[in-house]
Amino acid sequence: MLIVFGGLPGAGKTTIARAIAARRSATYLRIDEIEQAIRSAGFLADVGPTGYAVANALAASNLKNGCLVLADCVNPVLESRQGWRATAAGVQKPLLEVEVICSDPTEHRRRVEERHSDIDGLTPPTWQAVLAHDYSPWPEPHLVIDTAVLAPHEAIEMVERHMNL
Repeated sequence: MLIVFGGLPGAGKTTIARAIAARRSATYLRIDEIEQAIRSAGFLADVGPTGYAVANALAASNLKNGCLVLADCVNPVLESRQGWRATAAGVQKPLLEVEVICSDPTEHRRRVEERHSDIDGLTPPTWQAVLAHDYSPWPEPHLVIDTAVLAPHEAIEMVERHMNL
């Protein structure tokens, strides 16, 4: 199964995805880490969709090996979402799309402004950058997790219930 976590920075994707990956011994793919590795290697200053292409290829390879794969990314536009769908379909594995939101703007801003990067060389986005982020609505069916009303353990339990459907 491929589980793709999307949502704006600071919504809580990484907290949820990491916890599930650890509990399930799953392959964990974080776009921020992939993109920063590409930048740090000096190959591309502007990685554009490259990080997503690498992550989709890694996801497909691990899915073929029977691994549960969790992708942690903003997943902001139709093209990135179609890429994940094509990856799961191409290896005939189920896909669970999870949009993580924080419906309380004050709390969301606090999280963004107080976070520190755990990725060497990566500067976390500012609140203004989060507000200006190109992020298209999801018309496709997907699970929505609101971390303003759910504690991390509740969000994790909700995702795991949907994994077992």
